[in-house]
Amino acid sequence: MNTLKDLRIAAMVCTLAGAFALAGCGGGKKGEAAADGKPVETAGGEGKKDEHKEGEEELTLTTEEAATAGVKTQEIKAEALGETIVATATIQPNQDRMTRLAPRVEGRIISMPAKLGDRVGAGQTLATLDSVAVGEAHAAWVQAQAELRIAESDFKRAESLIVDEIIPRKDFLRAQAERDKAAAALRNSADRLRLLGGAPRATGGAVSQFSVTAPFAGTVIEKKATLGGLASPSEPLFTIADLSRVWIQAALPESALAKVREGANAQVTVPAYPSEAFSGRVTHIGAGVDKETRTVAARIEVANADGRLKPEMFATAIIAVTGDTRGVLSLPNEAIVLMGGQPTVFVYEQGAYVGRVVEPGQRIGGRTVLNAGIKPGEQVVTAGAYALKARKQKSQLGHGH
Repeated sequence: MNTLKDLRIAAMVCTLAGAFALAGCGGGKKGEAAADGKPVETAGGEGKKDEHKEGEEELTLTTEEAATAGVKTQEIKAEALGETIVATATIQPNQDRMTRLAPRVEGRIISMPAKLGDRVGAGQTLATLDSVAVGEAHAAWVQAQAELRIAESDFKRAESLIVDEIIPRKDFLRAQAERDKAAAALRNSADRLRLLGGAPRATGGAVSQFSVTAPFAGTVIEKKATLGGLASPSEPLFTIADLSRVWIQAALPESALAKVREGANAQVTVPAYPSEAFSGRVTHIGAGVDKETRTVAARIEVANADGRLKPEMFATAIIAVTGDTRGVLSLPNEAIVLMGGQPTVFVYEQGAYVGRVVEPGQRIGGRTVLNAGIKPGEQVVTAGAYALKARKQKSQLGHGH
């Protein structure tokens, strides 16, 4: 009996020992606590926190990086932005300050100091000509001078004789009339000489020469003079234009006539200076419609003191519609970029550039109205948005997106 009892006790001890051994081998299973009481992580990394937030649009740049990328921000606010009319145009000289110069008489060109493109002052000599007609007019003036001297001498003699009643009064009056007639003839010959371009001067080899001069300060925009060539009144030698103010000849669509008025503000851009706009005003609207293009000519005057606007340049005129202004939020067109197929702007907040999806509206004069997505007072990137877009896309590629 004792032996059987001892065998049962030994079996129970073995069973308990096996249970404890199994418990010790399963300590690394998920959900069980380690010796220090903290959760045990599995080999797959479950329980780790993902450091990259999906869809995050923030981008940070240093001051130097922003300056290098050309990033500029501006506080957005509601501004008056009126409707505009966009029209193609060409630049023309101011017709009120342009002249075509031809000699008044035929002559041969003996010198020609003015060159095409030169800026000339008022009264400056453009060419010198030699003319037979001017020589003859000068000779007539010299003869009139001689006749006046004779007539004055006769009148002085008659004046002294009439005092002593040596000659009758009718002879004195005749001498006086001859003197006055000779004086008038001299004035007429001098005027004719000046009208032909010559000038009264002492006799010499240059009496038949005259100059073609600039009537006002301007630029030589056309030249047909040839040294040694024969010039005539029917063929202009030079065209001078004052280009300090130019005319922008715009072609207004027929449908825009009811909206544009004389005096309306306008902005003019040219391909040569794409980042600049030249301000002007509408000074004239044509009276007729072109039957082929169905447009009306409109003239815009623009200051051009630096001479950068050249005649015959192509231009685009943006004319404000008078009386139609409204307060809207707007940004330059280039401030809006496509991110993931959606129109987006970058807002600067808390030291970072954050992409914000917006709802763009009408485009007016190089700006886009924002219908939604931005509030007044926010700092929005107005320049350098494409550089920020490129950095954002590069950042996303680096994260495996």
